[in-house]
Amino acid sequence: MNIKVRFFAGHRDIVGAAEQSFEVDTGATVGTLWEVLVVRYPRLAGYSGRLLYAVNQEFSALQTPLAEGDEVAFIPPVSGGSL
Repeated sequence: MNIKVRFFAGHRDIVGAAEQSFEVDTGATVGTLWEVLVVRYPRLAGYSGRLLYAVNQEFSALQTPLAEGDEVAFIPPVSGGSL
């Protein structure tokens, strides 16, 4: 299946692009896709466990199944600013 992945902030810096397409096997989940990304871009591993996930602009979980043409966003933690 062809899945479009959107990258933000530190992820975009690591990957070097705001979005890329990836081929995953039928039955893949958001978690499966994340594992593929960490293998390809090992520096992403530091974000594991500290992400939000969205499939087709709706928040999801690692167990969410993917379908052909889905758009997945892995949203890293946000920080900054002062009071």
